[in-house]
Amino acid sequence: MKFTGFNKDDFEVFTIDGLDQRMEKLIQQVRPKLESLGEHFSTVLSSWTGDEMFPHVAKHARRSVNPPDDTWVAFANSKRGYKMLPHFQIGLWETHVFIWFAMIYEAPAKEGFGKAAEKNLNQIMIEIPDHFVWSSDHTKPGAAAQRNLGKKGLKEMAIRLQKVKKAEMLCGVHFSREEAESMSAEEFIDKAEQSLKTLLPLYQLAQQSTK
Repeated sequence: MKFTGFNKDDFEVFTIDGLDQRMEKLIQQVRPKLESLGEHFSTVLSSWTGDEMFPHVAKHARRSVNPPDDTWVAFANSKRGYKMLPHFQIGLWETHVFIWFAMIYEAPAKEGFGKAAEKNLNQIMIEIPDHFVWSSDHTKPGAAAQRNLGKKGLKEMAIRLQKVKKAEMLCGVHFSREEAESMSAEEFIDKAEQSLKTLLPLYQLAQQSTK
């Protein structure tokens, strides 16, 4: 299926009560779009990173009671999974679309990345625009703009990543659902491409820090 852009119905999926009912609609309504984005961007990211990147669409298979509040496609250089690796994500909550570079708590290399990020803070702040946002928890929808965090806030996040088992570090952009709904498929792909390209130095830093 060709990606057709996000619309009101995609975001409304997260208002449906009940695990089975929400999952049914999510699989029918949103998953084909994520699969399409997965196909497109795995090729793009492979050419940029020099690694073969594989798409992983969230299955939410472990859920038995609570319906998912967000969903995504992740990209990593392993066919087997992405959570233990530095990776990229494109996904949505009821309120917005997110595009992330992510180092989440399962990743064994997160301590090394935390050290590298702390050491290269000045460079990161030059390469990542001020309006990009940072998060320390991928399970929550909120994030803080780099301009508000400043060097001090980013340093704290990098140190925490080194020392706290559950700590995470994600960087990227949010598009409100209104913004996402107003974009054509081509506009969204173009903006996603620009965003992922901007995040590339973080992926490269993560890869270098694991060598």
